[in-house]
Amino acid sequence: MKRLLIANRGEIAVRIARGAREMGISPVGVYSEADSNAYFLRFMDDAVCIGPPPATESYLRGDAVIAAAATLRADAIHPGYGFLSERAPFAQAVLDAGLIFVGPPPSAMAAMGSKIEAKHRARQADVPTIPGYDGAEQTSAALKKAAEHVGFPLLIKASAGGGGRGMRVVARIEEFDDALAAAKREALASFGDDAVLLERYLVDPRHIEFQILADAHGNIVHLGERECSIQRRHQKVVEEAPSSVMTPDLRERMGAAAVRAAKSVGYINAGTAEFMLDTDGSFYFLEMNARLQVEHPVTELVYGVDLVHLQLRIADGEQLPFTQEQITPRGWAIETRINAEDPARDMLPSIGEIHDWHAPEGPGIRVDSGVTTGSEIGVYYDSMLAKLIVFGSDRAHAVTRLQGALADFEIVGIKSNLPLLRAIAASPAFAAGETTTSFLGRYIDDAQFTRATMPNEVTALACAALLAANIAPWRVASVGLPLHLRSGEQHLVCTADRADDGAWLLSGSVNGELRIVHTDAPFTITFAGERITGRVAFADDGTLHIGYHGASYTLSYLPPPSSQADGIGGGSSGGHGRLTAPMPGKIAKIAVREGDTLEARALVLVLEAMKMEHRIETPLAGTLTKLFVREGDLVTGGATLAEIGEVS
Repeated sequence: MKRLLIANRGEIAVRIARGAREMGISPVGVYSEADSNAYFLRFMDDAVCIGPPPATESYLRGDAVIAAAATLRADAIHPGYGFLSERAPFAQAVLDAGLIFVGPPPSAMAAMGSKIEAKHRARQADVPTIPGYDGAEQTSAALKKAAEHVGFPLLIKASAGGGGRGMRVVARIEEFDDALAAAKREALASFGDDAVLLERYLVDPRHIEFQILADAHGNIVHLGERECSIQRRHQKVVEEAPSSVMTPDLRERMGAAAVRAAKSVGYINAGTAEFMLDTDGSFYFLEMNARLQVEHPVTELVYGVDLVHLQLRIADGEQLPFTQEQITPRGWAIETRINAEDPARDMLPSIGEIHDWHAPEGPGIRVDSGVTTGSEIGVYYDSMLAKLIVFGSDRAHAVTRLQGALADFEIVGIKSNLPLLRAIAASPAFAAGETTTSFLGRYIDDAQFTRATMPNEVTALACAALLAANIAPWRVASVGLPLHLRSGEQHLVCTADRADDGAWLLSGSVNGELRIVHTDAPFTITFAGERITGRVAFADDGTLHIGYHGASYTLSYLPPPSSQADGIGGGSSGGHGRLTAPMPGKIAKIAVREGDTLEARALVLVLEAMKMEHRIETPLAGTLTKLFVREGDLVTGGATLAEIGEVS
């Protein structure tokens, strides 16, 4: 293997490129038009564009990827995760083209790539599975009948899916039809296959997975477990290795079941067997992910291996360098996913430019990143920006290190889930290892992320940044400098007066003595006797972006009011009865018609953005007087979608 084509993007493309280069293999890549300036391309020796921004027209086009391999003179393809990584026809096409596929054989991928077939194979290998329905009949009527037999609550799950897409929890039969339609629609958009299965929904289980490695010489091992129970909308948020509830006996039994499941399909290369561990100690096979996992770094740190190196060696025909008996864990590792999501808006995706990216450093801290300062976050791909992984001698050490690393992480310009991750890491329940799938709902109050007012510290940082940049020097002798800022609908008005000793005295929205300590990163001030640090960046459009305690704030500087103005300017909210798009996206479904009478919280339409569906509901009861969009339309953030009038 001399030149490896990485058929992916973001942090996993960077991770694989680094691993390949360490083995003397030249990494080359592909990119969509949206990624022409993406960070991951810096790690490739060469790359070609394979299509427009939508993944269906670029990263999901196997023929374009294989053609790119020929253009770039690659002799192997690594699919990463997501996109084509679990498409058996693509793996076969790679082999048919005379290339090495870094992954399992197409036959094993076909068997395990379908959750339905995987369950059948697992049961044949004496691996327990969750009761449910995984039959071939996929009509709505047949699935609804099966749901009544399985009972509620139940889980609808895309057969070809992953990453929480195409999954819906259904509490009662009346919700089934809408949930099924949404799951199928999302599965088809994400994976090109709308087949689903039904499972009994376990209440408060743990999500445990086992890392598998198998070579072409009949050797197969597992590298222990990872716990991935803390999830939001079925997407993993925190992963760790080992699990705090694992015993040697349970590890041996679950590991043996994982190996049996892999052997049942003739598995080769890296894969992951996923299980649910119930409160009574029973465990059930969910699926096998026939690829590298997002959370693979925690296994690497605990077992002292490089899974990308091992993948490449296995693909090159080498044997595993160890036996099961030689595999010994050490210490504890925890990973958190850094996503472009806004905790203050129910984790809606956040888009825009990253004006300042500051990742933590230090012993036991690893950051696998797909972005940097200047990266543009768009709507076409998922919201994950990077992964923060920490390692400690034991779990308590790892938790402490995680808290410190998250405190040092700042992202300016877009919203991120850092406030949520900080809340998780600080939770006594997390420290105690009470990490079941209900963790977020039980221990984390989302209300804490809703920022009704701007923190005084951020206002002080913003005023200091304007004063340091000399943006508003319109008064003689620096007396009575007006500082007018706006964040959303919130107006902040301060007056700054320069003291003889160089300090500033702020009055208005915040009051106190301000001193600018230094303007290099991190931007540091003292205000009202308190030392405050943050990340400050001015955008080309004149807006001011501030990162403080893991949250990102965007403010605009308003010029002083003129004598002709009634006050500080500002736009209209768009009207009480208008529904607007919370972000750019595609109209996936319209659930109503003009003239319909709607109850409060009624579904109006579904917006697809960042590979996820978002419900747009009417906040109040009323009559739908006007629809401004149709299914399939692409809309910008803030675009008017519908108009709701009073009930006639």
